[in-house]
Amino acid sequence: MRRDTFLKSMAALAATGALPMSAWAATNVKMMIPANPGGGWDTTGRALGKALIESKKADTVTYDNKGGAAGALGLAQFVNGSKGDPNALMVMGAVMVGGIITGKPPVDLHQATPLARLTSEYNVFVLPANSPFKSMADVVAQLKKDPGSVKWGGGSRGSTEHIAAAMIAREVGVDPAKINYVAFRGGGEATAAILGGNVTVGGSGFSEFAEYIKAGKMKPIAVTSGARLEGSSVPTLKEQGINVEIGNWRGVYGAPGISAEQRKALIDMVLAALKTPSWNEAMKKNDWTPAVLAGDAFSKFVDDEFASLRATMVKSGMV
Repeated sequence: MRRDTFLKSMAALAATGALPMSAWAATNVKMMIPANPGGGWDTTGRALGKALIESKKADTVTYDNKGGAAGALGLAQFVNGSKGDPNALMVMGAVMVGGIITGKPPVDLHQATPLARLTSEYNVFVLPANSPFKSMADVVAQLKKDPGSVKWGGGSRGSTEHIAAAMIAREVGVDPAKINYVAFRGGGEATAAILGGNVTVGGSGFSEFAEYIKAGKMKPIAVTSGARLEGSSVPTLKEQGINVEIGNWRGVYGAPGISAEQRKALIDMVLAALKTPSWNEAMKKNDWTPAVLAGDAFSKFVDDEFASLRATMVKSGMV
């Protein structure tokens, strides 16, 4: 058999699931990042891609950023354009779950294939450096006086910072439906709005704002964790009398229609990447907390998250 004919036959077998992905040596991973460059999903996807190459589980990794609608636009492109592709991956997380609940897009996350949860991260709320406010107490006082005058900036509708803002309002006696939340398509846009003083208070994963906090360009006023983050002096919301705690996890999915063998091969590939020095370096640099959960356990976790977040958002007046 000619070499080119053999390679085509192997590719066809791999694509149909007749050949386990582990038997296919040349892995060219296509990474869907359903957000604009500069945010948490982008950072996570590119860190995972680098680790896949370092672990020699992938020969190349290409990235496709498609932001908007809390990841629903990227999800739709991934579901419709990657069916049966054993080399396709998509970064996702709590933000996508929340966005699906609020936006009700036509494409469902359950159409794709859950692989693994990777990390968890808590949000931080910050003020622009030139803000007249100095603390979360100042923000809350203004929120009580005139809810619409406080512009909360963050990720898409249904993001963890959006949910947290609604929960804060509810906890301090303000109708969550009256909060003025400004949704941005990606972390880069939200960061620019905060640095430009175009929002009153901004929220995002701590890693996304860390360099600006360190440079004094943003003033951190609260984190959404149950206890202060290691090495950080930023107080929790609970410390400030606001009973709100919410985390932001991130994970990775495979394409719709892949076989059980291909799913297992992808999970093994991802787990191997998480053991590399470059992934550990990314974890430390971005203050991510390991939260690895794979396969069916991850599938159940996502289902439970849909139920839990929906209940929280209903209670906060968001849906």
